[in-house]
Amino acid sequence: MKKISIDPVTRVEGHGKVTLYLDENNEIADSRLHIVEFRGFEKFVQGRPYWEAPVLVQRLCGICPVSHHIAAAKAIDKLLDLDPQDLTPVADKMRRLMHYAQVLQSHALHFFYLAAPDFLLGANDNLPSRSVVGLIHEHPELAKKGVLIRKFGQELIEATAGKRIHGTGAIPGGINKNLSIKRRDKFLNNVVNINTIVHWCKEAIDMLKNYHQTRVNQIDNFVEFPSNYLSLVRNDGALEFYDGGLRAKDKEGKIIFDHEDNQKYHELIAEGVKNWSYMKFPYIRSIGPEKGWYRVGPLARLNNADFIPTPLAQEEFENFKQYTNGRPNSMCLHTHWARLIEMLHSAEVVKGLLKDSDLQGKNLTVKKGFRGEGVGIIEAPRGTLFHHYKANKEGKLTMANLIVSTTGNNEPMNRSVNLVAKRVFTGKKEITYEMKNAVEIAIRAYDPCLSCATHALGKMPLEIELYDVYNKLIHRYIS
Repeated sequence: MKKISIDPVTRVEGHGKVTLYLDENNEIADSRLHIVEFRGFEKFVQGRPYWEAPVLVQRLCGICPVSHHIAAAKAIDKLLDLDPQDLTPVADKMRRLMHYAQVLQSHALHFFYLAAPDFLLGANDNLPSRSVVGLIHEHPELAKKGVLIRKFGQELIEATAGKRIHGTGAIPGGINKNLSIKRRDKFLNNVVNINTIVHWCKEAIDMLKNYHQTRVNQIDNFVEFPSNYLSLVRNDGALEFYDGGLRAKDKEGKIIFDHEDNQKYHELIAEGVKNWSYMKFPYIRSIGPEKGWYRVGPLARLNNADFIPTPLAQEEFENFKQYTNGRPNSMCLHTHWARLIEMLHSAEVVKGLLKDSDLQGKNLTVKKGFRGEGVGIIEAPRGTLFHHYKANKEGKLTMANLIVSTTGNNEPMNRSVNLVAKRVFTGKKEITYEMKNAVEIAIRAYDPCLSCATHALGKMPLEIELYDVYNKLIHRYIS
């Protein structure tokens, strides 16, 4: 059997490897997305004081540390027998502001820095500057707005968490600071203010929809397959990032479960393993591993939500739902559309929160008791994120289990790779940039954070090798 390796996958967070297996007829026999990094956070946090968890575990990621920071804080709240409604208004809203700023900047980073070069620079051209650098050269105004949207989100994270990366704002039982009037007014009144950001987010959606109109078949038919979908939703079914109940739907849009107890997520979700990847394969227990795998992230969230509770994003949501006549959208590249709608929603939520006087409250924390176990679940930019901890009476962590957002998309990413590979590699004897990039475009749609630690920007070394049935190297591709 012939083997093609794409190692590493480029323009994603972290490092992965794709191996494609060809049979004697040069047809795809199998494909695998390998996650070749091992982090070990679940093990080495054991023995640490529980109050360190929100600061410690966010070191998993340099792109979405706020997501881990808040998920861990929510889990430790529950470990201390605190429910979300027990927190003070300033604590709840400061955490929300921090988190929606995270979603805003992360979505901007992915679309403008990583995905837009494929759309706007031409996915079939081997450009040496296929990155935000190339986007700045070819589309300077669009790139500038993308950079400034992300900058705005990062500055807001700094104002709420203390630092842009690996802050300390969320602590057990609340937060350690409020938002002063002076700092708040910066985001309301500067030249690039929240109104500007909302307008630019809407422009980005319009740009993508216009692009889509000229390339409908290219985008819609790139990769499409049915799946189950998992996300949090608010009690009334609205899109929700910070807190809510778990909802799962099947490929037809029928409810599998809805608003089950988050603390019992392990009764709903199981995690499978395979010997060729460090990343687990989660699935819905009641269905089983063969058919119970699911998608998470922007596409899943918009498929699961009944509505979006901000006006501009709701209008775009209605257009999104109408495109598939209300049925679940299973088109892989439409994830970018969903992501931009969420970016607009995040900007609208930030706008509302910045005008809320509760952010200047003085009562930052609450105390209750000690339960010894807690689960925190949020919607990170890439999907549903689970943090689960246990601690002993001495306050030392004895168990940690994390289902990172990208893990939820493990099986869908593998299926996307397989479908694209069957189309572009079948019958070919030589590897081209176009073939390699097609596989990567499928993976990038999920915005995977493969190590959930660092971000690789720009061009990375890439080597693809093709072997015949005798394991003899017959072609090597080096980018």
